[in-house]
Amino acid sequence: MPIDFNQQIIDEFRANAGRVGGYFEGARLLLLTTVGARSGAPHTTPVAYLPDGGERVLVIASAAGAPKHPAWFHNLVANPRVTVEDGVFTYEARAVVLEGDERDQAFARAAEADPGWAEYQAKTTRVLPVVALHEIPGPPNMNGGSFGERLKLIHDAFRRELALIRKEIAASGPGLGAQLRVNCLTVCRGLHGHHTHEDTGMFPALAGRHPELAPVMERLRQEHEKIAALLEELQKVLSAENGDARQVLSEVERLTEELEAHLTYEEEQLIPILDATAP
Repeated sequence: MPIDFNQQIIDEFRANAGRVGGYFEGARLLLLTTVGARSGAPHTTPVAYLPDGGERVLVIASAAGAPKHPAWFHNLVANPRVTVEDGVFTYEARAVVLEGDERDQAFARAAEADPGWAEYQAKTTRVLPVVALHEIPGPPNMNGGSFGERLKLIHDAFRRELALIRKEIAASGPGLGAQLRVNCLTVCRGLHGHHTHEDTGMFPALAGRHPELAPVMERLRQEHEKIAALLEELQKVLSAENGDARQVLSEVERLTEELEAHLTYEEEQLIPILDATAP
């Protein structure tokens, strides 16, 4: 993609917490910053990614099927430490180029979910590299000014992902592809982790400072338990050998309805208090 076009996407991505319009509207994008193999200067590129269970994400060095690998791939091979922006968090990651069966299976998942990847592969004689980006432990930077704004960003990211998953399932036909399963499982793990963090961190801290919030906290904890049960049901359906997309869609819609009511209530009750707290 031309540099000017890339910069427009980067600017829009950063201004809208990871959301962009036009050709990439609704796509899973991240901003990948690599260190130039020759120059040593940072280079940021918008790249499509695939969820991979929550502990890492995958990117494919397709360059739209061009005969040569994209520059960002050469950079991360020379300097595997990269920076990832997902619209909510910015974090350091270790890039690992997948090889052999692991690469082939990951690419097959991607191509099954989006035939465009197979079309790019068909255009070139090179094997399109698949790269895993492993988050390096450490406190990530987060967008948003106040704590309330940050909470809303996280909630909206879950909303967007679930909306995208519902769209993908509806378009998948009766079967359930491997990548779609991974997408669903990744959001399940993300929600579980987010609610665990709230239950063990944010909620006790707020309750200690604001005893009047006790009824609100109790309701939110109960809602977490309901959502955990829905996540468990969804994961059971996903683990079935012959996954039924209609059944999965039904479970995802149940989860989405319960989660939306929960997120809306949490935002109404907690954001005014969080916004009054300096980050």
